[in-house]
Amino acid sequence: MRGNIVKRAAVLAATLTVGAAAFLGPQAFAGQAEQTAAVLRVSAFAKGPDPTEQSVQAQRGAFAVSTLAVPGVPGRAFNRGTVHYPTDTSQGTFGAVVVSPGFFGPEFSIAWYGSTLASHGFVVLTLDTNWLFDQPDARATQLLAAADWLARQSPAKDRVDPDRLAVMGHSMGGGGSLIAASRNPALKAAIPLTPWNTNPDFSAVTVPTLVVGTDNDTIAPAARHADPMHASLRDKPDQGYLKLKGDHFTPNFYSPTLTKFAVTWLKRYVDDDTRYSRFLCPTPAADATIVSFQLRCPV
Repeated sequence: MRGNIVKRAAVLAATLTVGAAAFLGPQAFAGQAEQTAAVLRVSAFAKGPDPTEQSVQAQRGAFAVSTLAVPGVPGRAFNRGTVHYPTDTSQGTFGAVVVSPGFFGPEFSIAWYGSTLASHGFVVLTLDTNWLFDQPDARATQLLAAADWLARQSPAKDRVDPDRLAVMGHSMGGGGSLIAASRNPALKAAIPLTPWNTNPDFSAVTVPTLVVGTDNDTIAPAARHADPMHASLRDKPDQGYLKLKGDHFTPNFYSPTLTKFAVTWLKRYVDDDTRYSRFLCPTPAADATIVSFQLRCPV
């Protein structure tokens, strides 16, 4: 039934567009081919109301959220954590995101992503790593194992679309998210946050990736980590680089700017929701919080 609804919506959108063109004349649509294509392409996975500049920056989105604790289980590939999920069951399944903290970082250092992203329409698992000292490779293993468990075995599995999974991580967790993306090209998105990894070459990654760096990172300096990581990706489509003003720990705290880009990236690539493309293209200019933003447009 949902497929028929989507098809009817697409037909209606096409009819309205053609009708408008007939009424206004073709000149009204000159130079707007990309916008027209976005209107005609209706994603079956789109969730929530039409986005606004205010809504994508909000710490709390349109969905009410509940949580459940995930205890550690001996022999399991990942440690304990918390699942954050929308309580709404009327809109079908949601895409899912797993988030890893950084070196010597507990779960609470990245916990805000759980409640915030879930309120925007995702099922989110925020993790404690097996060991605080786990290196990026180990964190990648944990991210992938946790994503599979979340989609197929967790108490929230009925809310998760197993074909729409994403990974995020801070610092070594960010390096881990890139390694996870290189191991599993079926992931829909990756967001490494002030990432750290001894080898910054991720040219094998094809997963849509938003690298987030900062201009005053003394622990994982952008010049040695985020910059070359993005450089290894930038010749491919759907690879972005957001450089913020701040330090290594800037991503550990809510900010409207970071929320805007994290939510938008996940909506665009996990939900295939082109309503969010306008927040990425044309690329935003530098401002009080953004040093630069790089992305090949259109998306």
